[in-house]
Amino acid sequence: MGDLISHYSRKDVQKAIIEIAKNREVAVNFGDKGYGKRPDILQFYNDIEELAKQGATSFNVSEEHWQNPLLLKPGMTKQQLDELRLGWDLIIDIDGLHLDYSKLAAYLIIEALKFYDINNYSIKFSGNRGFHIGIPFEAFPSSINNQETKKLFPDAARILASYLKEMIREPLTNKILEKETIQEISNKINKEKDYFVNKNILWVSKLVDIDNVAISSRHMFRTPYSYHEKSGLISIPIKDNEILNFDKEEAKIENVKVNLNFLDSLNVINQEATQLMTQAFYWHSKNKKKEEIKLDIKEYAVPINAIKQAYFPPCISAGLSGLSDGKKRFLFLLLNFLKNTGYDEKGIETIVFEWNKRNKEPLRENYIQSQLAWSKRQKLILPQNCPKDKENLANNFNNYYVDLHICNPDNLCRMIRNPVQYAIKKSRAYKNK
Repeated sequence: MGDLISHYSRKDVQKAIIEIAKNREVAVNFGDKGYGKRPDILQFYNDIEELAKQGATSFNVSEEHWQNPLLLKPGMTKQQLDELRLGWDLIIDIDGLHLDYSKLAAYLIIEALKFYDINNYSIKFSGNRGFHIGIPFEAFPSSINNQETKKLFPDAARILASYLKEMIREPLTNKILEKETIQEISNKINKEKDYFVNKNILWVSKLVDIDNVAISSRHMFRTPYSYHEKSGLISIPIKDNEILNFDKEEAKIENVKVNLNFLDSLNVINQEATQLMTQAFYWHSKNKKKEEIKLDIKEYAVPINAIKQAYFPPCISAGLSGLSDGKKRFLFLLLNFLKNTGYDEKGIETIVFEWNKRNKEPLRENYIQSQLAWSKRQKLILPQNCPKDKENLANNFNNYYVDLHICNPDNLCRMIRNPVQYAIKKSRAYKNK
């Protein structure tokens, strides 16, 4: 603890944290004691040291900029959040099973940004096995599709993250296989090859992924020069030409040098990310049309009474038994599934928290609460469609059920296109009997 207090007593560290905390909501992690009050703010350098003396281990800030973060409270409507929000930064959160794969993904994301003539981005080591790449709000257009960009969080951020994720998927797969054999990958991550290979096809998202599902209102990221509780390392900004050669030794608390900023908007060229956002939205609309289900509306009418769990499809049942990986993605699917199968807010909350207890490492309660609140404000949408080719699951890239290893189709699965359709059909069949 002495090393942490010494680290947070450094004026250069304090300055870096205070600067990025401006107009942002702050959450202070007190290690085993959990997080401090929310909302919170940081204003003075000495606050950092005093909090460290009280047991603070790390500092986290919101991706969103607020007029007054202290006015935030649970249960706010989208309109209330939009009125309070000044803007938001895009944080590309890259996390891998091994740092080498995260390096390659971060390198390719930077190349993608350069392709779109974006030069004012920031990179920092997350503190464990990944990287954060940030683009300041000023780089985006003030509006898109006749809507104010500041009001498009978290949806616009999710679209951008998904688009960049798809952009690098194939080159990332190729780069990994150029460097290592399947057996070498298996040895490196200490997992059997069937965890990341299906019918000789590498599922690269099992090795390294960009988290686009976790992005939600009041979503946070670790500040630069903040401690990572699991690794014992510091989250430090780095230069883009240092990604592939980055060494964790630089992030040891005794080696930290404060010589770079993260999300410095002073040199940003206004709206330089317009082309990226335009292309990402076009890709999203095109992709969304492909995924639309054109069936009789009766197939998806929300039941008056909640469908019993006994009629849930195999994928949802498998996920509900508990997961070790992909919990945030499954939660996103689960919330949409439950809303479409007749569950009210209380019923959804009960199932979600019971499910979380069965996970190997449960999600934080405040994260689940934020996702429940976000889901409550959203229009009714179906969860992702089932794999198109149920006979050859390896051909279904970017399908959550396949990626999470919960897709085990039964005979009814082969006749439906969406898990909601499965539950409704099965419950009707038993009702008719």
